[in-house]
Amino acid sequence: MKKNAIVIVFLFVITSVFSFFAAKSAAKETFAGVKTRLLPIYSVEREDKKIAITFDCAWGVEHTDEIISAANRFGVKCTFFAVGFWVEKYPDYVAKLHENGIEIGTHSATHSHMSKMSAEEIRKELVDSAKAIEDITGEKVTLFRAPFGEYDDEVISVAKKIGLSTIQWDVDSLDWKDLSAEEIATRIISRVKNGSIILCHNNGTNTAKALPLVFQALIERGFEFVKVSDLILKGETTIDNNGRQRPI
Repeated sequence: MKKNAIVIVFLFVITSVFSFFAAKSAAKETFAGVKTRLLPIYSVEREDKKIAITFDCAWGVEHTDEIISAANRFGVKCTFFAVGFWVEKYPDYVAKLHENGIEIGTHSATHSHMSKMSAEEIRKELVDSAKAIEDITGEKVTLFRAPFGEYDDEVISVAKKIGLSTIQWDVDSLDWKDLSAEEIATRIISRVKNGSIILCHNNGTNTAKALPLVFQALIERGFEFVKVSDLILKGETTIDNNGRQRPI
């Protein structure tokens, strides 16, 4: 009886140990087998106080001159993301942005829901829209912002394969909601941190009016506005779960 009890205990211990290591191994395999979701750059981990302000261009140019003027007045570098049909309709404004030292990235060719497209359709959207910009500016397009802020692994992967970094934002001005200039400025100023990327639109009703308030307040706090291409990190980097780009 005693011998049987010892055997039972021994078998129980062996079974427990085997189960522990099997579970541990399975957990490792599960973790290793999980496909990490690709993320665009929402913000950048930086020790300095560099930030970027961006403007999506899809419709109209009514406030664009005022935006350019405000940026020049405060010595602010900025980045515009232009849709292909906007570029075709307003080539003179694309040239004007470029002449004023403003960086231009693509915002797709047709402002479609690209996460619903095939890889080839995504590629065509990006290649065609980038070429339209490059034909005017003579400079290679290296940045992309997805329409509606929508993306999936395919969108980011295709963009990367053709040399485009996908850029989101961590500070949303909500200027498209026709907030007042003061409301837009308050939203931006209260949310900015080192490495932030600010989202605005070139046709926001009160965006241009808000910019002097934003620029003055943030410059006084020691922030420096740079182009997105000068904000993002080069070389070996990683992007955390919040979309913050960090050095490895």
